[in-house]
Amino acid sequence: MSDAGTIAIYGAPPSDAVDVPKDATQFSPLMPGASALEQQAEGSLSELVMLAPPGTLERRYVIAQALRALETGAPFTILAPKDRGGTRLRKELQAFGCTVQETPRRHHRIVTGTRPESLTNIDDAIADGGPRLIDDLGVWSQPGVFSWDRLDPGTAMLIEHLPPLRGRGADFGCGIGLLAHAALSTGDVTDILLTDIDRRAIACAEHNVVDPRARFLWADLRSAEISDLDFVIMNAPFHDAGAEDKSLAQQFIKRAALALGKGGVCYMVANRHLPYEAILTPAFKRAALMIETGGYKIYEAHT
Repeated sequence: MSDAGTIAIYGAPPSDAVDVPKDATQFSPLMPGASALEQQAEGSLSELVMLAPPGTLERRYVIAQALRALETGAPFTILAPKDRGGTRLRKELQAFGCTVQETPRRHHRIVTGTRPESLTNIDDAIADGGPRLIDDLGVWSQPGVFSWDRLDPGTAMLIEHLPPLRGRGADFGCGIGLLAHAALSTGDVTDILLTDIDRRAIACAEHNVVDPRARFLWADLRSAEISDLDFVIMNAPFHDAGAEDKSLAQQFIKRAALALGKGGVCYMVANRHLPYEAILTPAFKRAALMIETGGYKIYEAHT
């Protein structure tokens, strides 16, 4: 927990749209090592600059948590792209009891104000956006996490076709742990590392994968040191900060090849329209398309 008077930053607000304070404490769950707004004491933040997330439940949750942690009279600047929640910011903050000013700049809506003495409706927003048990899936999840309230079709397809696995492995971009949970029920898995860039996903996965063979790592896989694995499983991500980025999955493929020992295997599901053969072929000793159906494809690649 941070000391009183902390200046907070959430996400990566564009510097050409707002002034980004120096020496601010980062609170985004998508930046490994950042602090958590949920653990911040009430009235302990002296200033806030936030790039608000696009999802309504997630956005209202993090704004409510930030307002709760701000001291009375502390200034805040909250912005979002116009087409990703920016047009809703002013009304959402007013509903929390804030008096605000709104400015358009660089395709964003920028809302500024100070934390009022009394806040309204924040408890509901925190409850709506907090972790919860998803009855249909029987697992814990939270708004903002990938495919937070449904089983992603790609993950479901890989679970259905996953062969028995052996030895030490990892689930790259594990989300809430559904794929790793399935892997632990196949073959002779001795150890599996669940890693994700989203702190909330890791927290939910710890609820969902209660197995002594499971380990958890909140990290950016692109810079994590992982090696000597027998297998890697992954639903290759192709979005970074909400924007499509094919290079992200390509980096996951390269990291999987580096993490596997000799004779290791990677099973990866990907959207059908995304071309990864050009990355798989040079990265692995051999790679093959296992199945292609319903808009998805599964690759099997060996080191």
